[in-house]
Amino acid sequence: MTTLATADLGALLQLAPVQRAGAALLLAAIGLPVVGVVIVGLDIMPVRFAMMHVALLGIAVGLLTGLDPMLCALVACALAGAGVAPLARTPDGLSGAMGLLMSLAIAAALLLLAVSGVNASGAFALLWGSILSVGTPDLFVLGVLAVLVPGLFWWKRRDIGLLLYDRELAQCSGVAVRALTAVLLVLVAVAVAGAIKLTGALLVDALTLLPALAARRLGSSLKSITLWAIGIGVTVNLTGFLLALWLDWPPGPVLVLTAGALVLAVHLISERRTSPWRAPASASLPSSH
Repeated sequence: MTTLATADLGALLQLAPVQRAGAALLLAAIGLPVVGVVIVGLDIMPVRFAMMHVALLGIAVGLLTGLDPMLCALVACALAGAGVAPLARTPDGLSGAMGLLMSLAIAAALLLLAVSGVNASGAFALLWGSILSVGTPDLFVLGVLAVLVPGLFWWKRRDIGLLLYDRELAQCSGVAVRALTAVLLVLVAVAVAGAIKLTGALLVDALTLLPALAARRLGSSLKSITLWAIGIGVTVNLTGFLLALWLDWPPGPVLVLTAGALVLAVHLISERRTSPWRAPASASLPSSH
C-alpha cells in the first residue's frame, strides 16, 4: 500500500500543474515569510484581512472589464497599501483605516458584482485558493517578491530593524520612517494578493504569518529571524504540499496545519529552553547581524 501511494505521488510530481504549484510554493517560501516578519514587527495584523477584501474588489473589476483578475487584485492591493501608508503613524491609526478600507472594499465588490451581473463564483473562488491553476504570471509575481523582499531587507536591514523595534527611535536615528513604512505596506499588500491563489484568502497566514511567528521564537536579531522565517517557510510549504498530494487532501488546509504544528512545537521547545536571563528575540531586532 505504501509502495502504491509512493508511486502515485511520483506520478503526480511529473504533472506540469503540480510542478508549477511546487515552484510557486518554493518561491513563496522565500519572500512571503519575510513579509510576515514585517506584519508581526509592525503589529499590523488587520492589514491582512483588509487586503483580502481589496483583492476581492480587484478581481471583481477584472471580471467586469475583461482584464486579468489577479493582475487587477495586485494593482488594487498595491494602491490600497500606498494609500493607507500616511495613516500608519501608530498601529491604532492603521487599524482604524484598515477597518474602514475592509468595509468599503467588500461593499463595493458585492455591489459591483450584483449590478454588473458578472458571475461571482470566479471572484469568491479566491477564498479557497486554486494552487494547481498557478500560471506563469503568478510565478513571475512570486519570483519578483522572492528577490525583492529579502533584497530590501538586506539593503535596509539597519533601518528596518530600527523601525520594527521602535518607530520613534528609528525617526530620531535618521530613518525615513514614512517612506520606508509606505514601501513595506505596499510589499505586504502585494504579497497577500500574490499568495491568495496558493492557499485562498482565508488561509494566507500559512505562507506569511505562521513562519514569522515561529522565527521570532528562534531568532535573536533581524537577520537571524529573517533566515529562520525563510527556512521554516521552505520546510512547511514543501512538506505540507507533498503531504497533501500523498493523502489527496486540499493543499491549503494541510499547509496551515503543518505550519501551525511547527509553530506550536517551536513555542513549546523555546519555552523550555528560555531562562530568566535570556532576552526575547524582539529585544534584539535593531541588530542587523
